[in-house]
Amino acid sequence: MSITATADGRWKVDIEPVKGRRFRKTFKTKAEATRFEASCRIDCIKATSWNPRPKDKRKLSQLIEQWFDLHGHTITSGRRRKNTLLLMASRLGDPVATKLTGAHLAHLRRSELEAGAVPKSINNRFTYLKAVFNELRRLGDIDYANPLDSIKPLKFQERQLSYLSTKQISLLLESLDRLKRSPSARLVSEVCLATGSRWSEAESLTAAQVVHDAVTFINTKSKRTRTIPISPALQKRLHAFFDQHGRFTSCMHSFRSALVASGIKLPRGQATHVLRHTFASHFIMNGGNILTLKEVLGHSSLTMTMRYAHLSPSHLRDALRLNPLDGFDTSSTHAKASKRKTLKNQSSATDAP
Repeated sequence: MSITATADGRWKVDIEPVKGRRFRKTFKTKAEATRFEASCRIDCIKATSWNPRPKDKRKLSQLIEQWFDLHGHTITSGRRRKNTLLLMASRLGDPVATKLTGAHLAHLRRSELEAGAVPKSINNRFTYLKAVFNELRRLGDIDYANPLDSIKPLKFQERQLSYLSTKQISLLLESLDRLKRSPSARLVSEVCLATGSRWSEAESLTAAQVVHDAVTFINTKSKRTRTIPISPALQKRLHAFFDQHGRFTSCMHSFRSALVASGIKLPRGQATHVLRHTFASHFIMNGGNILTLKEVLGHSSLTMTMRYAHLSPSHLRDALRLNPLDGFDTSSTHAKASKRKTLKNQSSATDAP
C-alpha cells in the first residue's frame, strides 16, 4: 500500500521504504500525500553517519572522461578540450579527484609559467578544468566542492590588438598568389578579410552557402548560423573555384608559409586569426557600428567586441574635449616659465662677486 483514498475524501499514505521503517499519515489533498511520500523515501536513502555513501575514488582522468560522456561531446571543440584536460591530469600525477587541492593546481601553474607558457593560455586551461567540476556537480555526479574555487586567475598585461594595414594586406595577397600548390589559401583568406569569419568557418564553405551575394556560415563556434553580404565579384570567383576544384582543401599551413614569405611580423600565437582582427579593426576605423560588428563576428556578448571600440574615430573623444587643459594655451605657459628661469639666472650672475 502507498497512497489511497479514504471514505471521507482524504488521502492516506502508508509506506515502508526500507525494512523496519514505516510511515503512515493522512492528508486533505493527494498532492500533499505525494510530497510526503517522496520526502520519506529521500530521507531513507540519504547518507547518515552510520550509513555513509561510498567514497568517490575516481581519478581526475576518469572524472574528465565522465564529463566528456555527459556533456563535453556536445561542445564544438569538446574532444580537443578533453585531450587538453587529460594532459593536465597527467601533469598533476592523475590524483584521486576528491584529494585534489588548490595547492596542487598552484604548483602546476607555477611550473607552466617557468616553462614559458602564456598566462592567458594557462587561465583558459584552468577554466576548462573548473568547468568539469561545476558541470558534474550540476548533473549530480559529484557532491563535493570545486577545488578550483580557491584559485584566482592570473593577471597579465593585455596585448595590443594586432591587425594588418592596407599595405600589409596587399603584401599578403601577393604572397598568397605565388603559392601555386594551394589555390584555396588565397580565396579562404579573402573570405576572412571580407566577412570577419574564422579560418575554419571559411575553409568549410560549400557552393550552396554562397548565394545572393552573401555567405552563410553554419559550422560556427557559437553553433548559430550567420549570413554576411559579399561583393558580386567575390561570389563569382568562389563559384568558379567550386565548379573547378570542389570544396576548399586544408590550407592553413600554406597560409603560414605565405605569411612568412611576405615579411609580415605578428605577435606570438597569431596567424590566420589576424585576418578576423583585420576585418573588425578596419570596420570600426571606417565608422562601423559596434553592435553591427558584434552580429557580423557572431560574438555571444558585447564584451568580446568592445576590444575594437578604441579604434573608432569617435571613441572617448570627450577625453580630448573635457580634459582640464582644454582651452589653455600650454605653449605660452611653457614660454613664460622659460622666460622666468632665464631672468632668474641673469640676476644670479649679476649679484655674484
